Amino acid sequence: MTSYHNDTKIWEAINEEKQRQENVIELIASENIVSQEIMDAQGSILTNKYAVGYPNKRVYTGNEAINKIDNLAMKRAKELFKAEYANVYPHSGTQANQAAYAALLKPGDKILSMSEKAGGHFTHGQPTNFSGQLYDCYFYGVDPKTEFLDFNKINEIAKKVKPKLIVAGASAYSHIIDWTKFKKIADSVGAYLMIDMAHIAGLVAAGLHPNPMEVADIVTSTTHKTLRGPRGGLILAKKKFANKLDNAVFPLSQSGTLEHVVAAKAIAFKEAMQPEFKEYIKKVILNAQAMAKVFNKSKTIRVVSKTTENHEMTLDITKTGLTGNEGAELLYSVGIATNKELLPNEKGSVMEGIRIGTPTITSRNFNEYDSAEVAETIQQVLEEQDINTINKARQKVQKLTKKYKF
Repeated sequence: MTSYHNDTKIWEAINEEKQRQENVIELIASENIVSQEIMDAQGSILTNKYAVGYPNKRVYTGNEAINKIDNLAMKRAKELFKAEYANVYPHSGTQANQAAYAALLKPGDKILSMSEKAGGHFTHGQPTNFSGQLYDCYFYGVDPKTEFLDFNKINEIAKKVKPKLIVAGASAYSHIIDWTKFKKIADSVGAYLMIDMAHIAGLVAAGLHPNPMEVADIVTSTTHKTLRGPRGGLILAKKKFANKLDNAVFPLSQSGTLEHVVAAKAIAFKEAMQPEFKEYIKKVILNAQAMAKVFNKSKTIRVVSKTTENHEMTLDITKTGLTGNEGAELLYSVGIATNKELLPNEKGSVMEGIRIGTPTITSRNFNEYDSAEVAETIQQVLEEQDINTINKARQKVQKLTKKYKF
């Protein structure tokens, strides 16, 4: 067999990415660093096996070991999130959402979900996505003054629209969400309740955010982000939806499972059950709050809704004269990775904010003092925008990344 080292162009690019990750302060809220054990599982011989179907109901033979892995992954997911049912096969959060919709809805059915401008995900009904093209989608937002979820308004919209499905959960919302209020609204209009906890799954696993499984019909998630596992999707649900969800994943939307990823998910679920994981998530939140305190002292940069109760926040940088894209590019030029983000109630689609999160830097052992220093550096770069400030910022970034190696 040919050694992989022979493909120099690919391995040079992989090494380049390794160097980039080591030398950049990663504040993209949906990224994180997995353990070596998870990486080993993803690079294992499991990638050779084609496993189609479910344990003991396979299309191909030779699944003795695969069945053990799959059953462990499902058992651990159910235990971790106190769920009656788990499907660990979706390749991504998007595919988890696709399967959940297919299990509950028919094309043309009404969905009520969080607007992308208020922090919702594009798979929650945006017209550019399959969800917005297959279903009749309506949206709720946040209070224009507080920038918190406005449950009175959500209730009002639900009674008017009468959706078949209400989707809760967000891609850019920095507060604890009261799932019981969504459940009350869903019940009042006879709607299913689906909760997408992709961003906060780690917080839920650690017991630092209410568990949506207590009220939701179906919960979807990614297995990376704050959960600190491999890139992939997950569906949790009440047992009564098991057959519909199984069929919606296979054969409706997927064929063979990525068994090397399923094994890595199983390892991640076990890691999230350890006491150390809860301590990690506590630090993620404290680091985010330390950054928010710095930004709240600025007259130029505004934290959307002023505070954060989780791992992320959106910054309104319009007073700097920069768009979200320009701000993110400027920060990346000094080695700080963020992403452009829509602001709540933004009238256009320029993306006038940037989103930042603390999972990755916390995995690198940054503490609250370090996080505050990073926030100060961000503020200086965005406000001053001069070459002297940029050069000093690069030096600070290099100092911190050398201090906290992978």
